[in-house]
Amino acid sequence: MKVDRFSQSTTPGIFAVGDVTNRVNLTPIAIREGHAFADTVFGGRPTAVDHTGVPTAVFSEPEVGTVGMTEEEAVASLGRVDIYKTTFRPMKATLSGSGSKSLMKLVVDGRTGRVVGCHIVGPDAGELIQVIAIALQMRASKSDFDAVMAVHPTAAEELVTMPRPTLQYGLEPAVA
Repeated sequence: MKVDRFSQSTTPGIFAVGDVTNRVNLTPIAIREGHAFADTVFGGRPTAVDHTGVPTAVFSEPEVGTVGMTEEEAVASLGRVDIYKTTFRPMKATLSGSGSKSLMKLVVDGRTGRVVGCHIVGPDAGELIQVIAIALQMRASKSDFDAVMAVHPTAAEELVTMPRPTLQYGLEPAVA
């Protein structure tokens, strides 16, 4: 069903939330849309749900977590993009002899330094991505991430200790 940002359909007094709107078909989105509807219609506080930057996880082995723009989306939308990527083998995997590793990627607007995406594959990726979604919602920059003290030894510390981009898009060629 087609609705506006306040879940109002084209018919006055008819609202729709959740999967029927086909915006983002996830239970937490439907719950948030329901709260926004109640605030708008019954609370007198017009509230729209921001459907960008929705964190998602796939609880597979290894686990996958993602929020924000992909590398490709950022390049198409922003042009100048810095990619920070790392792999990490947690100490518990080293001590146990497990081959378990994590892959982490930050997608950064190369002009503003704002982190616009994060993608994690590895243990607890869903837990990590939920916290990173807060930082993205707050429009955190890569320098904000860098200023956070790392918790050692954790996989999460990798998100605040990546010193330089592993890949850059949209750089101007150097003038000779």
